[in-house]
Amino acid sequence: MPSEPPAPAPNFWGDMPEEEYYTSQGVRNTKSYFQTPNGKLFTQSFLPLDPQQPIKGSVYMSHGYGSDTGWMFQRICMSYATWGYAVFAADILGHGRSEGIRCYLGDMQKIAATSLCFFKSVRSREEYKHLPAFLFGESMGGLATLLMFFQSEPDTWTGLIFSAPLFVIPEPMQPSRVRLFMYGLLFGMADTWATMPDNKMVGKSIKDPEKLKIVAGNPRRYTGPPRVGTMRELVWQTEFVQNNFYKVTVPFLTLHGTSDGVTCPSGSKMLYEKASSQDKTLKLYEGMYHSLVQGEPDENANIVLADMRAWIEERVEKYGPKCNGY
Repeated sequence: MPSEPPAPAPNFWGDMPEEEYYTSQGVRNTKSYFQTPNGKLFTQSFLPLDPQQPIKGSVYMSHGYGSDTGWMFQRICMSYATWGYAVFAADILGHGRSEGIRCYLGDMQKIAATSLCFFKSVRSREEYKHLPAFLFGESMGGLATLLMFFQSEPDTWTGLIFSAPLFVIPEPMQPSRVRLFMYGLLFGMADTWATMPDNKMVGKSIKDPEKLKIVAGNPRRYTGPPRVGTMRELVWQTEFVQNNFYKVTVPFLTLHGTSDGVTCPSGSKMLYEKASSQDKTLKLYEGMYHSLVQGEPDENANIVLADMRAWIEERVEKYGPKCNGY
């Protein structure tokens, strides 16, 4: 009789128990669920391993489309925690272990508000409310992050960090306007249908072939066709943020690979040009793909992480003492 194929490893690092792995990486991890008016979110925190280590600031992270906080995205979370930051991440509604129809983003404003509900509950805690606080978004999570910023009270956030944000959809990824219009004639009945063309985004995201295998092995990754309402909403909301870039007033860092086939580097450039912020930084990485940390060879990923670290350390030093009015 043929033998059973081996069961997939429960985590991207293999079979090592979670607590042992996190300790080996120099971080403490906690997992919990957070109830919001729109559904329950799966959330994680990553803190420096030593409880006595002073926390420099807090960072609130949102992952990309079809992904979650519990697989390779953790690499970014853990990096910031080892630098001395308290990191909080939530599976976006409809993703990972959060509630909602799988990968349905029919109302991005509501989805952003749902994650923001959790992030603000942590931001206002006694131990964090006087510390600098940063929103971080990768890919579609970058779009959600910018919507969160627009929904927040002034002075809530010290700065914004974007990794390959979805502000402009590349031409090959653009959904057919005619198709969206025809589905729209069904008065919302087709909104959750997973019937839009699938452009195999994961292959365009990851440069390192070994890392591609690991990312593709995520048991919680959404692999179905995009839903009608999701693609319509991404078109609408990318146009919305493009028209509102000028409202960005806080310091921000936006990073993009020039060979990104999933989100356009022109989106990061447009944000940089149009934002009203006095302190703004754009980093473009020649030849890098979409997934700058999880998908590039280590030497490239380390360059990106070093740039992220240098930027946040400088802003904490520059703006930290002033950020105590929240």
